Amino acid sequence: MAAYLLRRLGQTLLILIGISLVTFILLYILPADPARQIAGRSATPETVANIRAQLGLDQPFLVQYWRYATGLLHGDFGRSYLQKTEVAELIASRLPATLLLMAGAIVSELVIGLTMGMVAAVQRGSKLDQGLMVLSFVGVSTPQFVIGILLLYVFAVLLGWFPIGGYGTFRHLVLPSLTLGLLGAGWYARMMRSAMLDVLRQDYIRTARAKGLARWQVILGHALPNAVLPIIAMIGIDIGIFMSGIVVVESVYGWPGIGQLAWQAIQRIDIPIIMGVTLISACAIVLGNLIADLVAPLIDPRIKLR
Repeated sequence: MAAYLLRRLGQTLLILIGISLVTFILLYILPADPARQIAGRSATPETVANIRAQLGLDQPFLVQYWRYATGLLHGDFGRSYLQKTEVAELIASRLPATLLLMAGAIVSELVIGLTMGMVAAVQRGSKLDQGLMVLSFVGVSTPQFVIGILLLYVFAVLLGWFPIGGYGTFRHLVLPSLTLGLLGAGWYARMMRSAMLDVLRQDYIRTARAKGLARWQVILGHALPNAVLPIIAMIGIDIGIFMSGIVVVESVYGWPGIGQLAWQAIQRIDIPIIMGVTLISACAIVLGNLIADLVAPLIDPRIKLR
């Protein structure tokens, strides 16, 4: 286990270095000028040049990247060009909201998706099975903003059950979580159905039925623990996706997470924030995959970490 963790941590470091370098290159060759954005349209060329010098944007690429990389080694993500605040502080202030939304979304997609998948597998070939798979296809095909607007219109505007937007209470969390959960539930439903159908054909399932166990005992006690293994890997991937890919949902619901922070930074070409959010998201993806790999052997002892 220790050797495995050390190897994975070494791989993580190399991945983060590569991501930071590629992102920095893309932002460096970007035609937009952060100094001009800060100075404003009416600023003189001298003012823009002074701002560029103050930010170090007039230095060669290698000098800029080396300065940024050495700062990262000390936990310094830089300072926002426009907000004049440390990027680490800005991300830390937005991270709890994103983590809360991520947890709500994962719970929603698991409850909806796994239930749909198990029911579809048990009722294989029936109209219920076909209907659930059609719903799962619709779920994965519908854009985030469409689902978000529909949920807002029905449950917030027409019925008034939930607030239109904002952050702070459980009622604020429900609709954003459902928006993300409905999108992910389709994938989980299809994956769960496929895994359950494969498990239900195994010999030990027939043995369990031959012993006279109730149907729900066979499904929940024997089939589900083995069918859920592919789901664990998907959850690890979702952790990274929800950390970085929920910009639309956070914008629709006014949710103050790092996705909204990243979108604002992209509009303003605030490079330190873009870099910080990118690296935090990359860390989340790697950490999510690592957690999934560590949990899998606990569920199935046949899996060995190598």
